[in-house]
Amino acid sequence: MIHRRAALALPALALPFLASPARAATWPEKPTRLVIPFGAGGPIDGVGRLLAELLRERLGQPFLIDNRPGAGGSLGLRAVVQSPPDGTAFVLTSASLASIHALYPSAGLDPRVAMTPVSLVAEVPTALVVNTNAALTSPAALIQAARARPGALTYGSGGVGSSNHLSGALFGHVAGLDLTHISYRGAAPAMTALYAGEIDMVFASTVETLPHVQAGRARILGVTTAARVAALPDVPALSEFVPGYVALNWYGIAGPPALPPEITTRLAETLASFRTLEHVKARFAAAGTEPLLAGPAVLRQRLEEDVPQWQRLIAATGIKVE
Repeated sequence: MIHRRAALALPALALPFLASPARAATWPEKPTRLVIPFGAGGPIDGVGRLLAELLRERLGQPFLIDNRPGAGGSLGLRAVVQSPPDGTAFVLTSASLASIHALYPSAGLDPRVAMTPVSLVAEVPTALVVNTNAALTSPAALIQAARARPGALTYGSGGVGSSNHLSGALFGHVAGLDLTHISYRGAAPAMTALYAGEIDMVFASTVETLPHVQAGRARILGVTTAARVAALPDVPALSEFVPGYVALNWYGIAGPPALPPEITTRLAETLASFRTLEHVKARFAAAGTEPLLAGPAVLRQRLEEDVPQWQRLIAATGIKVE
């Protein structure tokens, strides 16, 4: 009787999976949420609104931005992880996606298993920035000053566990420096504190720092990428002074687990088609980067590389969220 009941139940259980190619062929049939686990008005929010408008034009349904800040981004991620895998909810987030499992180990948000990768949207260079009037005029001078006065130099970020905080923590860890982290309620207040002289440096994306540099309030000493950034050829990579130091920040789009591959593929291919649009390239170039909009395999590989890196750093430094 048990076997007979199980056999009778199988067709009903299989229907959603059998129907997924048909759903994908007409997807999206209703509005789709693009959850951003940060507040409105930030750099990633601007990218999200640009992509949402392009997706609406190309796919014929609204893509609605849903800002859900809080708990280091875990609130927004959980909203997508717990959504049905029907293509009505995705998350657009930063490299913090790769560190959230180590910061919130009990939350069950290991992105390698809890999410479906869709697209690596862009690599966003992180810059080490100081006040224009600071005596720290080069990475070498900064390293020398930090070694002469352990714990005296401060760096700010948009919060404990943020990608900018972790970039600074990794720099200090690899270089063997004792730097003091100061947490602010967002990247913008941290930048304000920098040019007010309250802190010595900030690790922040070029999206956040270039306007301040162009306005003469701040100076970039180096970038955290493996090599120099094409848009900033005169700015050295910090790895030129601290071998082995690389802290990649990026934006990526992911969906809930068990998302039908047909939907994943259609969204990824649609996003990839925006890569060569001139106004898209111009928008990204203004932030010192370029659109990658690479497919699921690229984002999956990035997570496989980054998650262990941040796990090791967080364990070694004892970083804990409040």
